[in-house]
Amino acid sequence: MALEQCNAYALTYIWVDAGGDLRNKTRTVEPNKDGSLNEIALGDLPIWNFDGSSTGQASGENSDMYLRPVALFRDPFMGDPNKLVLCEVYDYLDQPAASNNRKACLEAMEASKDSIPWFGIEQEYTMLDYDDHPLGWPKNGYPGPQGPYYCGVGTNKVYGREVVEAHYKTCMYAGIKISGTNAEVMPAQWEFQVGPCEGISMGDELWIARFLLHRVAEDFGVRITLDPKPITGDWNGAGAHCNYSTKEMREEGGITAMHAAIEKLSKRQTTHIKAYDPKQGEDNKRRLTGKHETSSIYDFSWGTANRGCSIRIPRQCAAENKGY
Repeated sequence: MALEQCNAYALTYIWVDAGGDLRNKTRTVEPNKDGSLNEIALGDLPIWNFDGSSTGQASGENSDMYLRPVALFRDPFMGDPNKLVLCEVYDYLDQPAASNNRKACLEAMEASKDSIPWFGIEQEYTMLDYDDHPLGWPKNGYPGPQGPYYCGVGTNKVYGREVVEAHYKTCMYAGIKISGTNAEVMPAQWEFQVGPCEGISMGDELWIARFLLHRVAEDFGVRITLDPKPITGDWNGAGAHCNYSTKEMREEGGITAMHAAIEKLSKRQTTHIKAYDPKQGEDNKRRLTGKHETSSIYDFSWGTANRGCSIRIPRQCAAENKGY
């Protein structure tokens, strides 16, 4: 509703809970005594708290957890001057919560900032109806085999486009570097892309983009799942493909730096797989089978333009001998 706010504004604090899901709550910032409103700056935002026993992040006997603002975005639902505030979670000892992976990520990004790392993440997801059945699928059966749905158009090929386009617009309004979207191979499955972003901003923008997707879906009575394999059988799963390059990789002859990085990645296959989902790889076992455009979770591989590999070098990079 387009209503006056009496010169106050709302801050929606957003954080990641113990299971990797998103939580949020909103607070009001009042105007000054003279009726003026201070410009919103990240450094001025207050630390807030929440009941960690209700999010799997603390016990009931010592439940207070703290929300530290780390990134600020425009709020497409409440409108200006209201904001979305991404937060890190800390415990009563002022230590990052077990679910707070951002702090360690930020330290890694700071340590490697001279390499100017760029990231682009392709987030696949599936829309579900109120009964947890894929949106648009026959209630007592299945749609036709995969093939016509990827990047398709028409009511017999795509479901939920109104959710996708609303999400796209909210991302642009919020200031997210959303770079594209498309229907995926399985009907009711879509993908959006965020990036290129440098350093920690990649994670910040992706988490807010996920929040916006869930929030938009509320308005349409649709549920969003990022589950790697929501439907068993001959159907594609959903992933979050990571595109990555450094300054060295983007320069002439950068393919050599790519090969060196791939060699390092190959030696930590198991460690990395455990970090890719909240259940230390158990969820991805259902998806990474070596079928449906995936590599086996137990093997490491790489190739050029090969969608069945762990690491794929785009044809353009191989042809130009560098990244972009």
